[in-house]
Amino acid sequence: MKIFVAVLCLFIVQIIVILFLEYRRPQRAVAWLFLLFCCPPLGLLVYYFLGRDYKQGRRLKACAAETRCGLHGHAEERSRPITRVEDTGNPELAGRKELLRLLSGLSESPVTGRNATRILVNAGETYASMLEAMEAASEHIHLEVYIFRDDGIGERFQDVMIRKARQGVKVRLLCDGLGSHKLSRRFLRALSGAGVETHLFLPPLASLLGGRFNYRNHRKILVVDGLVGFTGGINIGDEYLGKDPKMGFWRDTHLKLEGDAVYFIQRIFLKDWRLASGERLSHPRLFPIHACEGKEGVQIIGSGPDGAIDSAQTMIFAALSAAEKRIWIETPYFIPDPAILRALKTAVLRGADVRIIIPGKPDNAFVYNASLSYLDDLLDAGVKFYRYRKGFMHAKVWIADGLLASVGSVNLDMRSFYSNFELSAVLLQPQRIEELADQFRRDLEDSEAVDPDVFSKRGNAARRKEEICSLLSPLL
Repeated sequence: MKIFVAVLCLFIVQIIVILFLEYRRPQRAVAWLFLLFCCPPLGLLVYYFLGRDYKQGRRLKACAAETRCGLHGHAEERSRPITRVEDTGNPELAGRKELLRLLSGLSESPVTGRNATRILVNAGETYASMLEAMEAASEHIHLEVYIFRDDGIGERFQDVMIRKARQGVKVRLLCDGLGSHKLSRRFLRALSGAGVETHLFLPPLASLLGGRFNYRNHRKILVVDGLVGFTGGINIGDEYLGKDPKMGFWRDTHLKLEGDAVYFIQRIFLKDWRLASGERLSHPRLFPIHACEGKEGVQIIGSGPDGAIDSAQTMIFAALSAAEKRIWIETPYFIPDPAILRALKTAVLRGADVRIIIPGKPDNAFVYNASLSYLDDLLDAGVKFYRYRKGFMHAKVWIADGLLASVGSVNLDMRSFYSNFELSAVLLQPQRIEELADQFRRDLEDSEAVDPDVFSKRGNAARRKEEICSLLSPLL
């Protein structure tokens, strides 16, 4: 009897602790309570390793704040922020001062106007452009990815980094500790031996022991000489070239940038480098004066669990709320929070054409089933879903009217919103927005519309599986 009472008390204490720590995030609280009921003895132990708030780490917070202060001046001194909608070059933003004001206050990076961008479709075009820029480097190469594989394309990047390092170019490589855990020591030793500096962001063992295993750096960044930048959805691996026989063709979107926006991509890289390596880099040479004559409006938004606000989620919610004609989204993982769900439904009621392309062939069955659990409700509300059939849809793109669009690493899921370090480029230039819209139309031709009547007739077993995956999805 005493043992039973002790176990019951421990169980109640665990419930109280989880409710106290997760009261701001009800969906996570419900998921943790469900896990606790399924496995009571391990509740708080698992929560310690996987569920602790990233912001509880005082050293990490102090380091992030110190880095922000050290890097704050260089980018602002050399860039030209846009403060008036008339200067964005986008007539659709006329009369939308509140949207520009929101974007400007959302991030440490302002909306800037001296930029030139190029949309890169799929990995072949992206890798060719990245490698060309790296070959031309004379000062430094900063590469940051979630996944770096030591396969065919990985070795090509390795060859360029080694060659440039031996030429005296400062080469720094930052990979996520979990996403790149298969990267061999031999591969890393070859880089280090040639003078390439390499670090892992939150290595698996250290992050597990520190209670931060569930937080990952999902950003994709390349900065060359502080003048050319890349970001988007593409990591470094042969599967992105369609060489994985299981996944086949890999549909993705990346972005090349020149101008003011590169300063803010650079600043995010240097902040991440400081957190991973302990080395503080803030020399003005990392932020050289550029000669870009482009006039595109761009904002770089870095988001993550160390931020004061959830920048990625707020940015997307604001865009969805502002759109009146169309909301077009491509995302491999669709696990929206209640605010995004409400924004999508409200947009349909306003008369907006809301279309979302998701994979027809998943790379993660758990996440895919969690995504499908949201379709019934949204299909009934009038949201149109499409399954991409040509291969795997991995692009992270959204378009709101002709107001703005985004290319980046952010998936439309709660992991990207609250747990991952992410980066997005918000584009205001009408030509670039329409270029992304044209690609969306081409992707629709390779997709199959989800028929609400057919989808609603799937079996109960499939529904139960989707519901359980959805319930646990805030944890993973």
